[in-house]
Amino acid sequence: MTVANPVRIAPLSAHPDALPLLRRWFEQEWPDYYGPGGEGDAAHDLRAFAGSGNGLPFALVALRDGVVCGIAALKAQSIASHAHLTPWAAAGLVEPGQRRGGIGALLLQGLVDEARRRGHAFLYCGTSTSESLLQRQGWELLERVMHAGQPLGVYRKAL
Repeated sequence: MTVANPVRIAPLSAHPDALPLLRRWFEQEWPDYYGPGGEGDAAHDLRAFAGSGNGLPFALVALRDGVVCGIAALKAQSIASHAHLTPWAAAGLVEPGQRRGGIGALLLQGLVDEARRRGHAFLYCGTSTSESLLQRQGWELLERVMHAGQPLGVYRKAL
């Protein structure tokens, strides 16, 4: 059995042409942060994610037939109250029409592999929307916190 249109994971640094599309996605997905009046700057964050060095931040993209269909990043910090924990899986986003097809799990595994390759013992993630994905992937719930007015699960994955 062959898989139709397999998804490939690659560093964002190899696909700088995707930055304008990803900027629109970030602004649409997180309008309170990246939209007009928000404190975030999607273009700046994505340029940082696309850096080609071995430092953080770092991002992976998912591609189907050469077209970006998702993104996820490793960041040194994510939640200010948990600045002592590093690195973080963050900015996970799959194009809405392609959700629930395993792309998020592939991106998350790619981040786990990258964090392990970089010598980290743990990877952390804070989420209010992807808890079931993290649980299916064997992540441990550390605590529940309020962050930016939203309840958030803080998770850890042993590497």
